[in-house]
Amino acid sequence: MLSSSTIQVVRESGAPPGSQYLLDVKGVRKEFPGVLALDDVELRLKPGTVHALMGENGAGKSTLMKIIAGIYTPDSGSFKLRNQEIRLSSPLDALENGIAMIHQELNLMAPMTVAENIWIRREPKTALGFIDHRELRRRTGALFKQLNIGIDPDTEVGMLSVANRQMVEIAKAVSYDSDVLIMDEPTSALTEREVEHLFEIIRTLKAQGKGIIYITHKMNELFEIADEVSVFRDGKYIATKPAGEVTRDEIIRMMVGREISQMFPKATVPIGDVVLRVRDLALKGVFEGISFDVRAGEILGIAGLVGAGRSNIAETIFGVTPATSGTVEIQGKTVSVTTPAIAMQHGMAFLTEDRKETGCFLLLDIQENAQVAALGSGYVRHGFVEEGRLTRDCEAMTSALRVKTPDMNEPILNLSGGNQQKVLIARWLLTKPRILILDEPTRGIDVGAKAEIHRMISDLAGQGVAVIMISSEMPEILGMSDRIMTVRQGRMAGILDRAEASQVKIMEMAAQ
Repeated sequence: MLSSSTIQVVRESGAPPGSQYLLDVKGVRKEFPGVLALDDVELRLKPGTVHALMGENGAGKSTLMKIIAGIYTPDSGSFKLRNQEIRLSSPLDALENGIAMIHQELNLMAPMTVAENIWIRREPKTALGFIDHRELRRRTGALFKQLNIGIDPDTEVGMLSVANRQMVEIAKAVSYDSDVLIMDEPTSALTEREVEHLFEIIRTLKAQGKGIIYITHKMNELFEIADEVSVFRDGKYIATKPAGEVTRDEIIRMMVGREISQMFPKATVPIGDVVLRVRDLALKGVFEGISFDVRAGEILGIAGLVGAGRSNIAETIFGVTPATSGTVEIQGKTVSVTTPAIAMQHGMAFLTEDRKETGCFLLLDIQENAQVAALGSGYVRHGFVEEGRLTRDCEAMTSALRVKTPDMNEPILNLSGGNQQKVLIARWLLTKPRILILDEPTRGIDVGAKAEIHRMISDLAGQGVAVIMISSEMPEILGMSDRIMTVRQGRMAGILDRAEASQVKIMEMAAQ
């Protein structure tokens, strides 16, 4: 049990006598301009359980969670917490009532330390009213010890990997000692070892009587950690089932209203000449000795543990962080890619791992986000942008990717994470790339959208595009790649052909 010296907000956990539910939500409706996000949905959370919430992107899962966490105000609906009617007007209101949320898109403040982020607005004070940094570090250290998290409390959050930021978010939510914990895609940036660590934390919280609402698109996690599962589709409540009494296929059918016949539609396509050749690429202190070729029509998967340097390699090839040594050849010619603009001039496109930090322009609308990379690639004549053609192509591309939005003028901030990801993919496809680098292309994407994106990647390969795909999901790497390069601690561990690759071989190479 977390100690009272570590936690400031303490209350008796669990549902009151005579009540089966810790949280009871009924008849919730929420409408945004042009979009009915939630239509008479319900959710009931029992104490000491994990309740998985499943549904495609745009199904309304995150909207309901933001209502429960006090971020949005519902148009209608009833909310009972510990059998008492509640109305939440702010996130602080929710926290004071024992509800904490870990968001899919991380909300930490990069310039501040880990300890400062965790205890913000709750900092211990000295007798003179100043922040007591020694006590701040002690509390954080005690919390991390109980959660078995090995992060220095004095580290600036901006210096942490995405995976470690996720663990800080989790620790911050736990620090409130809330009865209800909402976890929105908490493992999207975690390794298998880190996922198991998170599950250990969740099991401890369950044993303390906490109720956990767990949003995930990963079926294996659902069956490992969840007690119950509820499914939403198109803003409507579909059903709730005990996790042990429902199959993966039944959940998918409830989620999408159709069969997903082939998750990895990897077509056999002609493999052409080498489009990209990398030799002895290095970024001092990060990675070194990276050499590989990618051919037209080929999908080269890059596997490895989080922190192995996969994303750094992709960023260096694209010119985000110029290499300190090594060569890059594109279609037989050595090029000096020192900026993303130069990379784009040579036909490269790069979908980054973190859509919030390095992908989306959150205050701009869908049209502006989709067109920004294509403005200089075929849409300018005599110094003027062909706005009509560009708008039509943006609409066609977002429609083909099934982006759920009332219109192209909707701020991208209002879209679900998965739909934001689709807009970013549309952005790069509009540039008609010859080399497409995808860093975690289906992170936070539902099963239906994953199949669509996998089919799109396969179609692009069939059109002769050379694809580099980084993924932490082993089935995706094995299912989509022609060859798989494994990276370990900033160095190549080897390259396997599709026919010889297996999860065991890749993990052995990644973790030696």
